Amino acid sequence: MDTMSHHYNLILVALSYVISVLGSFTALKLCRQHAGARGAEKWRSLLAGALAMGAGAIWSMHFIGMLAFDMGMPVAYDVPITLASLLVAVVVTGLGIYVVGQGPTSPWRLVGGGTAMGVGVAAMHYTGMAAMRMQAHLSYDLVIVAISLGIAVMASIAALWLVFNTTRLWQIVASALVMGLAVCGMHYTGMRAAIMQHDPALPAQVVGLSPEILAYVIFLVTLVILSLASLLGRDPQAIAIRRTA
Repeated sequence: MDTMSHHYNLILVALSYVISVLGSFTALKLCRQHAGARGAEKWRSLLAGALAMGAGAIWSMHFIGMLAFDMGMPVAYDVPITLASLLVAVVVTGLGIYVVGQGPTSPWRLVGGGTAMGVGVAAMHYTGMAAMRMQAHLSYDLVIVAISLGIAVMASIAALWLVFNTTRLWQIVASALVMGLAVCGMHYTGMRAAIMQHDPALPAQVVGLSPEILAYVIFLVTLVILSLASLLGRDPQAIAIRRTA
């Protein structure tokens, strides 16, 4: 079996960064209200922030980034495993926001929540990789895997700190740009760890949509999810006050 060469579709790479920035921006705006919220509003803002960060900034970036990876052969994806990776991203992001948002931001809470979230993000990435179906065997360079895990943990700690320590619009925009780079850094480092060896004995895959079209569909669906998360996280009382003003 030969180790396969590959290249990236740079348009899709750029698209993966854009969706990560948009997801980060939405999550940062939503989670500012989580720490001071109470009751149903607290849980609503938590769910909205987890959807924006987990599904938008992290998972969608990851999947579009995988579609940008061109090995010169059709690649299909196991749907249940792919959906499981999405669920992992949302759950671990929500867990991180919940842990850090329980009180004043402390180093121990930040490191604990960020570590749990980072390990979860790495688990999401490699679960998503396991969903690939192709005429190749997949293995990993464990040193680079460890580096990608470290990046995921550091990026998660940074994300949680930014969530609760940015207030002005320019800070949120700058933070979202940095978070997009961090999330992409983890993903593409993880992809660099992958070693794929062609095996013609494996069944050939039939793919319905081209990677480019599927990436654009995911991008548009993610924009809808971010819009719904923004609506979910809005304070009903503030909306009512604006309407009556």
